Amino acid sequence: MLGGTFDPVHIGHLRGALEVAEALALDELRLTPSARPPHRGTPQVSAKDRLAMVECAVAGVAPLVVDARELQRDKPSYTIDTLELMRAELAAEDQVFLLLGWDAFCGLPTWHRWEELLQHCHILVLQRPDADSEPPDALRNLLAARSVSDPLALKGPSGQIAFVWQTPLAVSATQIRQLLASGKSVRFLVPDAVLAYIDAHGLYRASN
Repeated sequence: MLGGTFDPVHIGHLRGALEVAEALALDELRLTPSARPPHRGTPQVSAKDRLAMVECAVAGVAPLVVDARELQRDKPSYTIDTLELMRAELAAEDQVFLLLGWDAFCGLPTWHRWEELLQHCHILVLQRPDADSEPPDALRNLLAARSVSDPLALKGPSGQIAFVWQTPLAVSATQIRQLLASGKSVRFLVPDAVLAYIDAHGLYRASN
């Protein structure tokens, strides 16, 4: 599971997801757009548009799929709730992985019921060369007790943490929104199908 606002989804999200899916031979990797993320500002475009863009982005790209359940809940998108629902639908021995960027991982101690996450999944931290900050104290003991050096060595359905190297792509949704607002091209920063959707619906453009 890779959650996010996807405002908009871009090649950084998609390339990281695909690399992890291939490296771990995952049956599927679910991109899960969040409705009302508790730790971020309100997304700039509607949940319907963000979902449509993710669906455009992953169409025909196995094993990437879209999981829209968080958009169907009328409350903040708490990851623990999503994991509990996913886990209930799967066999007890099925492995579940939660993908987090380094910044999100360092912010875990502020998440709702964060200490329970590893009861339901393994955590895979997407590691980039610029992630040189130290994790907060609350995570150091957890890392010491639960981290595994090789993601392929993760055992059982849940409970461990591993770091996964990803191709460094310095792309952000903020940057893409700024480019679009200033009338500049975002070609090759988002999939062509996503760009076509943005253009067709006039998303992120500065109002005249």
